[in-house]
Amino acid sequence: MSRIDGTAIIESLMTTAVRADPYPLYAEAHELGAVAPAGDGLFVVSGYQAVDKVLRTPAFGVATAEMMAGLTPDSLAHSSLALFGRSILQRNAPDQPRVRSLIASVFNARRVAALRPAVRKAVDRLLDEMAERGADGSPVDFMDAFAFRLPVGVICELLGVPERDRYRFRELASDLTVVLEISADLDELAEADRAADELSRYFADLAAERLARPQDDLVGDLARIAAEDSGRLTAEELLANLVLLLVAGFETTTNLLGNGLALLFRHPDAAAGLRNGAITPAGFTDEVLRFDSPVQATGRVALEDGLAVGGLPVPPGSELTLLIGAANRDPARYERPDVFDPTRTDSQPLSFGGGQHFCLGSRLARLEAELAVPALLDRFPRLAPGGVATRRDRLVLRGYETLPVTVR
Repeated sequence: MSRIDGTAIIESLMTTAVRADPYPLYAEAHELGAVAPAGDGLFVVSGYQAVDKVLRTPAFGVATAEMMAGLTPDSLAHSSLALFGRSILQRNAPDQPRVRSLIASVFNARRVAALRPAVRKAVDRLLDEMAERGADGSPVDFMDAFAFRLPVGVICELLGVPERDRYRFRELASDLTVVLEISADLDELAEADRAADELSRYFADLAAERLARPQDDLVGDLARIAAEDSGRLTAEELLANLVLLLVAGFETTTNLLGNGLALLFRHPDAAAGLRNGAITPAGFTDEVLRFDSPVQATGRVALEDGLAVGGLPVPPGSELTLLIGAANRDPARYERPDVFDPTRTDSQPLSFGGGQHFCLGSRLARLEAELAVPALLDRFPRLAPGGVATRRDRLVLRGYETLPVTVR
């Protein structure tokens, strides 16, 4: 029998110790059942099937900016919260499907597939730079030298962000995404607001430039839609979703690459399997997403009467914390859930969400990881840890701040 309840689970998620390693807490959450009450109108959901059901049920929506303002009137005074509140990340029907369909029409499978040669070229260039920086045996920070630079370069290529501007975004995204954490303190959002303002100004200028001098990129395509018909896409929605595409386009993949390499260091048999072909890049990527998900949690709100999850009635207005990282290790779904096994054949991690909010960039993230990891191992047969790695003090977006390696 678990020693804690749902309320204690939620409170524990906000501690530094659990952010560093949430998996023991997830194991306790599983002992409570797939769903557990966590206070008045609050639920914590940790079971795979239960999380999957909520993600795929439109009657469970996201907490919109208007909902947050109803609970915390000062919230929309923060430009970071207001910015995300205008994006598809925090909108429900009819706004969310309207805008999502526009983005999906330009951020499509054809465009992603066409990026494969560019991704290969970027991988090779970054590996060359790592080889040069580490030629004397000095440690190279994998997170800065590769895990960030690859996906930010790719998403900026897709958006149409000039190369000279691309490497300024890591700190801005880190500052901004603190608002996505569970129970972000409104008194500590000054840096997030500054980042939101700077990114909004940047994309406003870039969108204006694309309207004056059109190019074949996402910024230009979406800016033209907004300029021609604000009923389809408002100027405010344009900026909010361009910022979201940028940040989501590299944050998750950066963490996926870092978490994956750290796991390879702990499991040299997996690295050997990737090198000799016994493990496929797709299988490895799936298992990293399952075992140490770059996105650990998300939230939903019950929008209708008559809803239930895991046998528990969920009244309208109830807030659900979905523990994606726990669902991916649900013993009711996976055998040996706490064992890293990239030869699994039944892995369907929930790391990219599901339903109407399924991550539009999932195909691109997988492409980058499946090309990058084998190339990294091939290029550096003696790749090894080069010092003490540091985790970011985050739960929702789980990844490394630094991951030093030696390549010689």
